[in-house]
Amino acid sequence: MTASSGLDLTTAQRTLDSQPFSRLLGARVTAFGDGGATLEIDVRAELHQQNGFLHGGVLSYAADNALTFAGGTALGPHVLTGGFSLQYLRPATGRTLRARAEVVHAGRRQAVVRCELHTLDDDGTATLCAVAQGTVLPVSVP
Repeated sequence: MTASSGLDLTTAQRTLDSQPFSRLLGARVTAFGDGGATLEIDVRAELHQQNGFLHGGVLSYAADNALTFAGGTALGPHVLTGGFSLQYLRPATGRTLRARAEVVHAGRRQAVVRCELHTLDDDGTATLCAVAQGTVLPVSVP
């Protein structure tokens, strides 16, 4: 999805905003195109689990969407996540969650995408907290 196909960062954010759950989390697309996508979420108390860490479901959501948006840069605008695996490396703490995904391989029927999830603290220091890999599939839209 490039500017030549009419899809760009603004269109990607508009697409994300059309998902009620994404609006609830306050997710935003901060980079999009050339085989990659980055999503960010400001960490707030409502997104924590019982021990004060960012809930794993929030990390899973961010990985899923970053993988799919990155895959869409290779396959076009009508894509869905075919599946993904997520490995938590350490408890997520910080001010912002950043999920950066990049296409590893793309064919006509699927894209394989890898994602790193970092938390950023107050001074911008990034800490890797999870990694994900998945497949993104093109779909027909009526």
